[in-house]
Amino acid sequence: MCFSPEASFAGGLIISSIGVAALKQVHKPSQTVFASIPLLFGIQQIAEGILWVALPRPDYVHARQFGMYAFLIMARVVWPMLMPLSVLLMEENRTRKKILWLLLAMGVSVSLYYVYCLLFLMVTPHIAGHHIQYTSDFPESLAVPVFVLYFVAAITPLFISSIKRTRLLGVLMFFSCLVTAIFFQLYLTSVWCFFAAIISVVVVWILRDSKQIT
Repeated sequence: MCFSPEASFAGGLIISSIGVAALKQVHKPSQTVFASIPLLFGIQQIAEGILWVALPRPDYVHARQFGMYAFLIMARVVWPMLMPLSVLLMEENRTRKKILWLLLAMGVSVSLYYVYCLLFLMVTPHIAGHHIQYTSDFPESLAVPVFVLYFVAAITPLFISSIKRTRLLGVLMFFSCLVTAIFFQLYLTSVWCFFAAIISVVVVWILRDSKQIT
C-alpha cells in the first residue's frame, strides 16, 4: 500500500477483518477461494508495511527481503491465477466455465513468468515521496504484453461470471487500475493494489447477496 507504513498496517488490518467477514458469508465450498480475496489483500498490505519499516534501516536486510518478496509474490504471482480460479470454482454455466479455463491458463502463464523473474532477476524497492517504487531488470520488451495478459486474466473473469454483482467488482477494479496507470504509473504495483484492496469489500456484498438468493 502506498502513502506510509501506518497506512499499510492499518489498512491491512481493516482489510483482513473484511476478509474474515467475507469467509463467514461462505455457504458453499466453491466460494471459499473467492471469499479469501480480502484476507489475502490484507496480508499483502501488511507485508508492504514491513517493507516500509525496513527500507530506511540498512540493518533490517532480512525484514526488507521478506516484505518485498511477500508483497510481490502476492501482487504478481498470486492474483493473475487466483482471480480466474476463484470465479471458475463458483461458475456453473458450462460455456462460461470454458472461457474461464482459458483465462485461468493465461493467468497461470503470467504467474510462472513472474516466478521466473523473481527467482533469477533483480528487484529493488525504494521509497519515492509517499510511495514505494519497485525497479527491476525484468525484460522491458515484455512489460506491456505481460501487463495486458495480467489485466485480462485478473479482471475479465468478473465480467464473464454469471454470479450477481461480480461485474460491479470488475468495473471498480478496471477503473481503479486505469486511474492508477494514468496518475501513478511509476508506482503501479503498490498503488493499484491499494485501490483493489479497498474495493474488495464488494466481495462480502456479493457473497451475502448470493446467500440470500439461495
